[in-house]
Amino acid sequence: MASLQTRLLADGTDDSLPCSPCLTRTWDNGNLSAATDQVADEVPVALEYNGISHAVMLASPDCLEDFVTGFSLTEGIVSTPQEIRDIQVDQGEKGITVKLEIAPACFFKLKEKRRTLAGRTGCGLCGAESLEQVYRQPAPLTTGSRFSAPLLHQAFRQLKSSQILMQHTGATHAAGWLNPEGQLVMIREDVGRHNALDKLIGALARGGIDGAGGAVLVTSRASYEMVLKSAAAGIGFLAALSAPTSLAIRLAESAQLTLVGFVRGQRMNIYTHPERLNRTSESDS
Repeated sequence: MASLQTRLLADGTDDSLPCSPCLTRTWDNGNLSAATDQVADEVPVALEYNGISHAVMLASPDCLEDFVTGFSLTEGIVSTPQEIRDIQVDQGEKGITVKLEIAPACFFKLKEKRRTLAGRTGCGLCGAESLEQVYRQPAPLTTGSRFSAPLLHQAFRQLKSSQILMQHTGATHAAGWLNPEGQLVMIREDVGRHNALDKLIGALARGGIDGAGGAVLVTSRASYEMVLKSAAAGIGFLAALSAPTSLAIRLAESAQLTLVGFVRGQRMNIYTHPERLNRTSESDS
């Protein structure tokens, strides 16, 4: 539960939050006044593998070790976090460079299928050079815990109240992990929904936590890549605040992943594999 706690300063901000004060003017019911707003930081983050540039992302500049670990795993660059030998974060004038040293076999595989990616905040497939690079089929997920509908609604309410960066800036997404006992024990936030999920998956991997038995909650729509990343991490349950896409539903069906959308109020839509969802608050494991 410590991952949900945030240390606040006297003025209500957090000394580690990736946001900055910004002078603004507020128009409120006909009155114009000067104010200071907290704005989410968004910076270019360049990823280098064994000295070779691979991708430049727009991301919130926190939890970057989690981010690059999750990205490397969900993109299939490495199979385990142990194949990442070293991570160095270098702050520059124009952005941040994260230098990863990965196992030689992983680097050889990366060079074989290397592609240039940019701007993943908006589009998960930017930079793909062919249709074959777009469609990846993860292994079918044959295990997974059961969760109740009331528990999911409760978890989303907790997720909302725990989004410290969102509360300060109004500009970020979050991804949270429910453990097999139905407890929301980890949250990561980012300006990009894909980045928030990669940070969460990376944090689980770096912490030695097997995410397969739990569920991922996201405060965004459920795109194809959100399903792909969850399935690549072995997580068989993805619940989203907003809608899925048709391609996401097809992938979830074939990957045997339970996909739930529009988790709002007391309602939700179950799109695939409803066998992992209980109607009542009976045992969720």
